[in-house]
Amino acid sequence: MDPVFIPLHALKGRGSATRIAHRFESSARDAYDDGWGTLEEEQAGDAAPPATEVRFEDVKSAISRNDSPDIPFDASLNPYRGCEHGCIYCFARPTHSYLNLSPGLDFETKIIAKRNLAEVLRQEISRPAYRPSHIAVGTATDCYQPVERELRLTRAALEVLHEARHPFGLVTKSSAVEADLDLLAAAAADGRAAVYVTITTLDARLARILEPRAAAPQRRLRTIRTLAESGIPVGVSVAPQIPFITEDLEQVLAAAFEAGARSAFYTVVRLPWEVAPLFREWLELHYPDRAARVMARIQDMRGGKDYDADFATRMKGSGLWADLIRQRFEKATQRLGFSRQRISLDHSAFRPPGRNGQGSLF
Repeated sequence: MDPVFIPLHALKGRGSATRIAHRFESSARDAYDDGWGTLEEEQAGDAAPPATEVRFEDVKSAISRNDSPDIPFDASLNPYRGCEHGCIYCFARPTHSYLNLSPGLDFETKIIAKRNLAEVLRQEISRPAYRPSHIAVGTATDCYQPVERELRLTRAALEVLHEARHPFGLVTKSSAVEADLDLLAAAAADGRAAVYVTITTLDARLARILEPRAAAPQRRLRTIRTLAESGIPVGVSVAPQIPFITEDLEQVLAAAFEAGARSAFYTVVRLPWEVAPLFREWLELHYPDRAARVMARIQDMRGGKDYDADFATRMKGSGLWADLIRQRFEKATQRLGFSRQRISLDHSAFRPPGRNGQGSLF
């Protein structure tokens, strides 16, 4: 099946240029010249830009579990499916395939909101057998993407965690996290909250096409400063690193440290399933002169493939180019004074919500 492209003028604010078919698709539709000039009209830019659609679902569980040895947490919480930020490299794009939606444009224009998340979360952490551990918020979506300003599902979940004195950390590219400074600062004062802000590059032009609806890099630096000044432990994620695309790793780390970040981590770009063809399309559209070079270096880090899911190497890659990125990161963080450890959180004060600190007799 040929991918269905949108006109270039409609690509503004979107990461993907296509509604690429997902891997479970059972039918295929190709563009067809019907003799009425339809294809020519679309290429001329007569189609409207794709709008964002929010769909609601009721979930049966709020906390997701994983036992992956290369992930530093075993519990996560995602208030939304899909992400309007539209980051072209997002490893979570293929999750939309399970919804019979495209990992391309649908992932960033059809957002699924888990409207009962806070209620289900409260039930789960109130169970007698529940044992608290670090919950990572926003691992497969940005929990502060634009729709959060209206729906406030992330805030509702954080209110439940705060009431229960439950430890949590979150990762975001959005300045909207500042709206919840009250909850974050209160939890951080007891050692129960931390925030990582992702900054892939300081190049605003690159960020605009790489992560089209995320906050601008300088705005994210202001968010780091605001969080740090509010007493919230804050780190910086410089993920993912993309050879010949994100070339200012040291400058990002220096700017983040100056703003108040004291912990840092990175990964190299991951291209599972449908992300690989989407990323190739993005390269051909925006960087045709270096597309082949970029993919060759990515494959150098993945044993000659676009992606290798091996737990030992999927986050950092392997080989000469992966080692070069590792050395650059380690030397920069050591020189600047970043902590070598992730921010640790305290779960000793946890109390099931609604019990006022008293144990149950049953």
